[in-house]
Amino acid sequence: MKITASFLSVASVISLLPTAKALVGSSWSVTNVPSTGLTDITFPLTIVEADHISGYYFAQQFGFVNLSDVGYTGLQPRPDQNGKAVLHGVFSSFVAGSTTTDPNCTPGADGGPGVSCSFEWNGVYGRTYDLEVKNNGSTLWVGTAIDTVTGARIHIGSYTLPAGAGGIQSSQLGFVEWYPWNSGEPANHCALLPYQETVFGHPYTTHLGSVGNQSLAYEYGDCVGQVAFKTEELLIGGVENNCGFKGQTGV
Repeated sequence: MKITASFLSVASVISLLPTAKALVGSSWSVTNVPSTGLTDITFPLTIVEADHISGYYFAQQFGFVNLSDVGYTGLQPRPDQNGKAVLHGVFSSFVAGSTTTDPNCTPGADGGPGVSCSFEWNGVYGRTYDLEVKNNGSTLWVGTAIDTVTGARIHIGSYTLPAGAGGIQSSQLGFVEWYPWNSGEPANHCALLPYQETVFGHPYTTHLGSVGNQSLAYEYGDCVGQVAFKTEELLIGGVENNCGFKGQTGV
């Protein structure tokens, strides 16, 4: 039997998360998933508050049937341009043999095999974006950010997995990362973490009878207990988490 995140201890779940300078983890799961996997899944994500600077990465990762490596989708703040807020959407595959012809994508992911896709737009903080991961025939997968207010569909990227890849598995993990520390941490770095507040909504899919759930967030890494971390389940659905300190820039 394949062991999914929903059956693992917190310590075991943390071992599956990225080894980069992440701060917060949260597992997700979907019921009633066919053995071939899901052909689509959508992750609601709201950046309630964060400085308009590069550094934070809010992401959900997902696995595929018959493959051991994962994909990511998520959002990153960026500096304002011409007085308007900018969001950076990410859609990645860490699967060796992944290919792409999408102009938003390039070969490789974090220095290893896979494909990295990204796109920037004038996003709105405090607004929920539904991050859709959808199969578009055979092993082609498309990443889209859907504006839940306007209905606009923002294409992030697409890639093709190797032959034999199945659909999306029933559970995986999400995370919050402050990635500038990957290239070196300043002294007393935990106290320098900028404030962020995000809501990871319950994932959903068009597969009939499937219901998604996002679990409470938790801290991990070398700043546990030092960044004013909080989490709670919201009555409107999803899990809120926040950490860091207002007025800090991470350096």
